[in-house]
Order: sequence, then C-alpha cells, then structure tokens
Amino acid sequence: MTVRFVGAGPGAADLLTLRAASLLAAADVCVYAGTYVAAVLAHCREDARLVDTQDLDLDQIIDVLVGAHGEGLEVVRLCSGDPSLYSALHEQTRRLDAHGVPWDVTPGVPAYAAAAARLGAELTVPEVVQSVVLTRTQARSTAMPEGESLAAFAATGATLALHLAITRTRELAAQLAETHGDDCPVAVVANASQEREMVLWGTLADIADQVEAAGLRQAAVILVGRSLGEPDGTESFLYSTERDRPSRS
Repeated sequence: MTVRFVGAGPGAADLLTLRAASLLAAADVCVYAGTYVAAVLAHCREDARLVDTQDLDLDQIIDVLVGAHGEGLEVVRLCSGDPSLYSALHEQTRRLDAHGVPWDVTPGVPAYAAAAARLGAELTVPEVVQSVVLTRTQARSTAMPEGESLAAFAATGATLALHLAITRTRELAAQLAETHGDDCPVAVVANASQEREMVLWGTLADIADQVEAAGLRQAAVILVGRSLGEPDGTESFLYSTERDRPSRS
C-alpha cells in the first residue's frame, strides 16, 4: 500500500481535485488536521478510521501512518491547502522512506489562490507586477533562512502572499509601508471558502486595526501589492491584436 499525501484545499468540501475526492472515498484511514480541513472529511467512508493530528507530534503521526501501512490499509494523509507549502511534507516523507513505506502526493488548491479567487483579483498585472512571493513570518516557529527577509522580498515589488502571519499584522504593515507606502492595498482573507470566511480590504495604514477589531488569530492569508487596487497597467500581449498569430489552416 502507498501512503497518499492529499491536498485538502482551503477547507470547502467541494474545492478539491477529483483525484483527492476519489482517494478519500477509498481510504481506510485518514490522518488529518482538524483545525482546518474537517469539512473535507465528508468524502470519507462512514467506516473509515479518522485520526486528528492537532494534538500529535511528528513521531506519533508517523507511527499512525506506518502502522496503518503495516496493516495493509489504504492511508490518506490530508494536508491543508497544497502539500508543497508549509505541510511538513519533507520531514514526514523522509521518515517514511526510512521505514520503507512508499508514498505519493496529490496537489490541492493553495490558500493564497483561494483567497485571490474570493477577491476576484489577478495577482500579476502586466507592467505593474509579474511575480508573486509566497512567504511567512517567524514568531513561535522555525527560523527563516538567512536572506529571506520580508524587506528583501518587498524590495522586488512583487505581490506578497503572507502565510502564518496574521498575529503580526501591525508589525508587518509598518515594515512594508517603508517600501510600498501607507496607501498600498492589502486584503486579508480568513477561512477562505468556508462558512466562517471573512474578507478585509484596506491599506497598510489601516489593515492592522481591522484585523484586531475582527479578532483574527489564524487561518488567514494576507495579500499585499498594487495589483489589488485599480492598477493602471497595460493589457497582456498574449491576446493583443498586434501579436502575430500564424495561420492554422
């Protein structure tokens, strides 16, 4: 049997891939983080064994995965959003390799994409911004690598998608205002796609006041950049009437 790491998307039961839904329906054991993805468990069978990891450490999680594999059971390790971002995929798969347990990965809708969709925003506007930086901040978490400072990323002018940062909104807004200006548009999307979804629009000057008034503490993405306002950019050359299009006849 193969342990399946499956992206649960941002939390809505209908916002995940067909493959993910199929794997969940076939799973004998589903190991998940209850804080974020409980609604997605509707795709599991009624007799599936559900294991909530929010009170487990990494070794305990691996024990569950390896044990279920040893029993010959179909195992899904459900990850919030997409497994390529902040999912502890690397350390889990490294341990599974050490145990000789095969695994694979099914992608999911990342939180920043769900947030942008909720806003109806394109994060890359021609001649305004063509890059997106996905990053986080450090509080009670693993240290950031040297060179990956927020100031360095901000200096590029790219749209910033800040994860795991909502409790530091005031500090981050003050820091980013130095490069982006107080009037730079900001959007905060909490619990994107879920019933508790909340959207806050503002600028670097006022977004912290809004976040604190709303009492947001987790499950939120902060998007910062000129693409979120009404940017005066050009239209994409991809669809321009000036672009040569070879005949397909």
